Amino acid sequence: MELTANAFSQSAVIALEDIHLQTALDRGTGNADSRRRAVMAELPHAPALRQQGRGSRLRALNELPELLEQLETNLTARGGHVLWAQTGEEANQHIIDICQRHDLKKGVKSKSMATEEIGLLEAFAKHGIEMVETDLGEYIVQINESHPSHIIMPVMHMTKEQIRDLFIDKLAMPPTDEASEMTAFIREHLRAKYIEADFGMSGGNFLIAETGTVVIVTNEGNGRLSTSIPRVHIAVVGIEKVIPTWEDFATLIQLLPRSATGQRLTVYVNAFNGPAQSSEPDGPEAFYLILLDNGRSDIYTSEYSEALACIRCGACLNACPVYQNVGGHTYGWVYPGPIGAILTPLLKGKENAAPLPFASSLCGACKTACPVDINIPDMLLMLRHDLEHVQEPLLRAGMKGYGFAFSHPLLYEAGGKVSSIATQAIATNGDQGVSDGKKIENLPLPFIGHWTDNRDFPPMAKESFRAWWRKHKESM
Repeated sequence: MELTANAFSQSAVIALEDIHLQTALDRGTGNADSRRRAVMAELPHAPALRQQGRGSRLRALNELPELLEQLETNLTARGGHVLWAQTGEEANQHIIDICQRHDLKKGVKSKSMATEEIGLLEAFAKHGIEMVETDLGEYIVQINESHPSHIIMPVMHMTKEQIRDLFIDKLAMPPTDEASEMTAFIREHLRAKYIEADFGMSGGNFLIAETGTVVIVTNEGNGRLSTSIPRVHIAVVGIEKVIPTWEDFATLIQLLPRSATGQRLTVYVNAFNGPAQSSEPDGPEAFYLILLDNGRSDIYTSEYSEALACIRCGACLNACPVYQNVGGHTYGWVYPGPIGAILTPLLKGKENAAPLPFASSLCGACKTACPVDINIPDMLLMLRHDLEHVQEPLLRAGMKGYGFAFSHPLLYEAGGKVSSIATQAIATNGDQGVSDGKKIENLPLPFIGHWTDNRDFPPMAKESFRAWWRKHKESM
C-alpha cells in the first residue's frame, strides 16, 4: 500500500466534503463506540480487568525475546515451521518460496492487517498467484480495488447502499437492500473458493508461547475454513502478538471482542499449533508461521515500546473525534486513527508521516477507550517533540513564544487582556450560541491560515475566569 501520510491535510479536506463518507462514519463509529461502552459497563470489575490486560501485555513485551524462542520451540515440536522476517519484503519472499515449494497457485485468506502491511496481494500478483480475501469487509475492499479504512471493520468508509451497488456491478447480485440477503449471496459466492484453494492464510490475534499456539478470532467462520480445508496454512503475525500463557489469553479475550465489536465473545475462536496430526480428521498437511518484525524491534528498544501492547481492537479509532470526521484512508497507510498516528511514523519513518501526530485534539478519548490503557496522548506529544525540526519556522517560533508566555503569570494575564480586546474588535456576528453570536471570519497576520476555513473561531471572553474569580471568590 502506497504511503501518503504526509498528504493528511489535503486528504482531510476532501474527506470532510464527502457526504457518503460522512454518513458511513456517523453510522459506523457511533454504533461501534456505543456498543463498546454498553458491554464494558456490564462488568463491575472493568477497570481492574483493563489493568490486568495491560499488565499481561507489558509483561509479555518485557520477556519478548524469550517468549518468541519458547513459541518457536513448542510449535516446531508439533511439526510446524517457523520463519523469521526482518522486513516486509523478506516475509513476502518466504511466502512466495513456500508457494513454489508446494506448487501452490490458489489461496484463500482470513483477515490480516500484517499481510496488508507487507503488501502481500501485490507480491502475489507479480508471481501469478491468485489470492481471495474471505473476510466480508476485506473481500469488499478487494473487489473495489481499494484498501481497508479501519483495523476491525475494513469498509467503515462505505455505506450499505454503496456496497449493494458494488455487488450488483461487480458480481451481478440480484438487487436487494436487505443486508442478510447480501451476505447470503456473498457466502454462496465464496464457498467454492475454499474447496478450490490449495493453501490458506491468516494473521494471528495472539501467539501463546507456553504451547506454541496461534489464535485467531472471527465472526464469519471464514478463518476456520481458510485454515482447515486447504492443504497448506501460512500465518503471518507480528512478533509483538506473543503472550506467555493461556491465563493471559483468558484475560485478553474478555477485552478484545468487547472493545472491537461490542460483543462479549466473538462467534469463532480458532487455535492451531501445527499441521493436522494423524488422529485429527481435518487440518493442513503443512503449517508455516512467519514472525514479522518490519520495524517492531526498533520500536521495542525505544521510548515508544508501549505502542506494541496494542491488541488491534480499533476502539481508539471509534472514539476519536478526528477519525470520526475524516475516516481511515486520510491517514495514508495501513494503520489509521490514534494508534496509527503513532505506528505509521515509527514503522515508516517520522518524516514520512509528519502530520499524523498533530492530527489529534489530545482529548484523551483514545486512552479511555483502550482496553489495555495505552497512553496514546503522551506518545503523540513525544512524537510532536521529535518532529519539531520539520515544522515551519514561524510555527516553531509561535509555539516557543506561547510556551514562554504561559510560564510567566503576569505576561499570561496581560496577553489574555490584549487578546480579548483584539478578538472582540475583529469579530463579526455569526451563529447564535457561539460566544454571543460572534465569530472571527479570518485571522489577521501573522496568524492567518486555514483554521477558520473549517471551524468557528469565537472571540475570547471579555472577562477572563481569573478576573471573575478575583471578584467573586469571597462570596463563594
